[in-house]
Amino acid sequence: MRRVVFNQKGGVGKSTITCNLAAISAAQGLRTLVIDLDTQANSSHYLLGEAVANASGGAAEFFDQMLNLRLSPKGTEEFVTATAHPGLSVMTASPQLAELESKLESRYKIYKLREALDALEDFDRIYIDTPPALNFYSRCALIAAESVLIPFDCDEFSRKALYQLLENIGEIRADHNAGLKLEGIVVNQFQARSSLPARVVQELRDEGLPVLDATLSPSVKVKESHEAALPLIHFAPGHKLAQEFVALHTLLDGR
Repeated sequence: MRRVVFNQKGGVGKSTITCNLAAISAAQGLRTLVIDLDTQANSSHYLLGEAVANASGGAAEFFDQMLNLRLSPKGTEEFVTATAHPGLSVMTASPQLAELESKLESRYKIYKLREALDALEDFDRIYIDTPPALNFYSRCALIAAESVLIPFDCDEFSRKALYQLLENIGEIRADHNAGLKLEGIVVNQFQARSSLPARVVQELRDEGLPVLDATLSPSVKVKESHEAALPLIHFAPGHKLAQEFVALHTLLDGR
């Protein structure tokens, strides 16, 4: 299974959702890989902490190899770093991704990630974290993935952006990846007792949009887990938000 977590709007929890779902997959015994394609490298830091400085290769070196063909190219697994959590690995991001983007676009390397992942047999689950924009790397991810999960926070700006986002995903499906499945919209930072979020969610459901029943609550605990470089299933497994992530993981696995 290859799942991309994507939204063109920043600050909606892409990296947090990616890493926590991946950590749960690994904790359940599934060989799991996170591919970080965001130059901010939040997923990389969340999963590796200070050890990110010693990570091998990463996504920038992976894509650089696509531009500079070698007689003996490295296998995709050589760009991956194991985390401290059994069964969980990460292909790290770095600012160098931004330097490579225009060259990759001009040489039409947009299918290379899919080709590499098609040949990768080491993992049961692959999660791809994307930049908050529809750029070369997010297109690569959507073309390489089997499914897409959309994080959403309940404000009017996010709602307006959501419609364009769904159109863009539809175009990628039509032009490049006919098998891409929209798994659903996961509402992050959901305040159940506040009238505005509940109303927005209901209106989206009334429009026929696939808003998932599993929602994620706001909590300072997730910021603490970022600082500790420990996904919630390891940092505070009994916490309400950790259990909400488990419920989301279970829901997605059953779809």
